[in-house]
Amino acid sequence: MLKQGLELKQTQKLSPLQIQTIKLIELPIQDLEQRIRKELEENPVLDEDVQSSSEEDEAPREVSLSEYKEDDSIPSYRLRSDNYCKDERPQYNTFSVKESFTQSLQEQLGYRNLTEHQYAVASFLIGSLDDDGYLRRSIDSVVDDLSFRANIETDEQEVLDMLKIIQEFEPAGVGARDLRECLLLQIKNLHKCPEVDNAVKILKNHFNEFTSKHFQKIMTRMNLTEEELKAAMSKILKLNPSPGGQIDDTYTDQAQQIVPDFQLEYRDGKLILSMPRFSVPELRVNRKYADILIEAANSSEREKKEAAAFVKKKLDSAKWFVEAIKQRHNTLSSTMQAIIDYQHDYFIDGDETHLRPMVLKDIAEKTGFDISTVSRVVNSKYIETHFGIYSLKYFFSEGLENQDGEEVSTRELKKALQECVENEDKHKPYTDDELVVKMTEMGYKVARRTIAKYRDQLGIPKARLRKEL
Repeated sequence: MLKQGLELKQTQKLSPLQIQTIKLIELPIQDLEQRIRKELEENPVLDEDVQSSSEEDEAPREVSLSEYKEDDSIPSYRLRSDNYCKDERPQYNTFSVKESFTQSLQEQLGYRNLTEHQYAVASFLIGSLDDDGYLRRSIDSVVDDLSFRANIETDEQEVLDMLKIIQEFEPAGVGARDLRECLLLQIKNLHKCPEVDNAVKILKNHFNEFTSKHFQKIMTRMNLTEEELKAAMSKILKLNPSPGGQIDDTYTDQAQQIVPDFQLEYRDGKLILSMPRFSVPELRVNRKYADILIEAANSSEREKKEAAAFVKKKLDSAKWFVEAIKQRHNTLSSTMQAIIDYQHDYFIDGDETHLRPMVLKDIAEKTGFDISTVSRVVNSKYIETHFGIYSLKYFFSEGLENQDGEEVSTRELKKALQECVENEDKHKPYTDDELVVKMTEMGYKVARRTIAKYRDQLGIPKARLRKEL
């Protein structure tokens, strides 16, 4: 039997302005500027104001967005300048990364005397390297990819020949297929001497024992004294296991810049926040469309009214866009100020031990924004301080209690753990259980599994692998 009834549901529908604002909040400042340019290109109603004061005195028929009124009639307009920043590209600081890894290798490839076909194969190989400089794909898979993706017919021998050429490039060790090959590529460039010869033999014949730090086995099998083994090990430990990171450990395709959204200064005992890169260009109605509005204001012709309706639709879009930019600015500014207030002691001197435990919820409660909004603000944003440039994500960390019941940040705990390991006797490094004891002596209440977790996050190997001769 069918039943019919009414049910009341409450749903929240985002307005075009809210949707626009959410999208803009996520963008770092560089992407925001590109988005403004895109809006100028796609909305035919808009022009960027480049008028000087002398030209404004002549009152050309252009319309400032602030003078557009959302009602059914089409008002007449006069020209008046808004008070937005006139400096289109103000001075700002950047955090630059070096020449990209791929660019450097391609440049070195250009100096080799290769046929066009060989160059194409070698260039494809360079593009197949991982960020750290390794080729972790099999040669036959590279051959297949060259054929199917680049339409280049080749064989395994030619790919190997081109790989050998790349392995001669700087930085030494690039193009290696594993750690052992990477180290051998580097050590062959060292001046020949007994300790280098022993280092080569260790890498070639006793690599598993070397990585496991079974030093006694190496000394027995190679008939070395402890001093001879130390001398050989010192040569190996100076080699770079990640040659790609020497040029650029962040980007691979091209050199890029990080432009901080915020700048924090410490002056006269006060923390002063600013957004020096932020500026909204003065957007104006194109003269042609201003004429349409003005002419349609006193006209009853259908075509002119339809044209005016089109202009009004585009004006609505433009107003939403500019308002969304303003709301983005206010949201970012309020969120960053809340972070600074919450971590005030840290921002005075940049001492990590002064970082309080802080999660997104803490800032959401201070600002009144949703956690999702705070997350969007934090994502891909940077601040320039008097002690360096930092991602906003850096200031967030969970907390644990110390023995006095006070909450301390995980970053403080990790720093204390790092200091314990750095100060240990490398002949008898601390086990995780011993690290728990040491951390307890320092006033931190940490479980063994937490020690193991933080040790892994810090890239600290187990005690056996930290042991030295």
